[in-house]
Amino acid sequence: MHEIIRFHKIHFEYDQTPILKDVSLCIYPGEFIHVIGPNGGGKTTLLKLLMGFIEPSSGYLKINGKSPKATQSKIAYVPQVFAFDKLFPTSVFEVVLSGRLSKLPWHGKYQEKDKIKALVALKQVDMDEFIDHPIGELSGGQVQRVLIARALASDPQILLLDEPTSCIDHSAQLAIDKILRNLKRKLTIIMVTHDLDHIGKNSDRVFCIHGHLSELKPSEVCQHFSMGLYTEKEGALI
Repeated sequence: MHEIIRFHKIHFEYDQTPILKDVSLCIYPGEFIHVIGPNGGGKTTLLKLLMGFIEPSSGYLKINGKSPKATQSKIAYVPQVFAFDKLFPTSVFEVVLSGRLSKLPWHGKYQEKDKIKALVALKQVDMDEFIDHPIGELSGGQVQRVLIARALASDPQILLLDEPTSCIDHSAQLAIDKILRNLKRKLTIIMVTHDLDHIGKNSDRVFCIHGHLSELKPSEVCQHFSMGLYTEKEGALI
């Protein structure tokens, strides 16, 4: 099977400070990858490189054999925090429909197919009953599900998630785990997380980033979690 993502000897530095060092990896279509590591280790940098927001200092990155900027329409991103005015009267449906913005024709008007895509995405995350609710009235876990729906509405090949379960309660975490489990194999999923307890349920492989990249099996993460992934000198994971 041909890889969908390839990093080759990627090096990235910011203000002459190395963030990623000699990172090489291949990710294949339909894989569910978890990305772990200490704060400042390079996890968010990895996502920004994939989205084409930044370019490597050296090495190269290909998505479907092309540059990230040439494949941005195939990538969807779910942030950790969604900043919005809770008093602004935006409905759940309008938020999800905004995931279709990059697909609009030159006249910039949503078509019926866009509305259908948004509704299907809401059903995928079990939020269709909230379709007319103001986004500001939802719980944190419900907002995260809406953001996943917005990402899915764009018909991505690759779904990037930046700690989607970090600020929500346990029941909401389980709901998102179920959604992602149902999406497995339907698209390629890369999820940054500190929640190591949930990795074994969905993950095919785990990338640990601390400047350099190490690949682990999900079962190895559980073993490392019990005894600590890093020494005190190297920095704690969580």
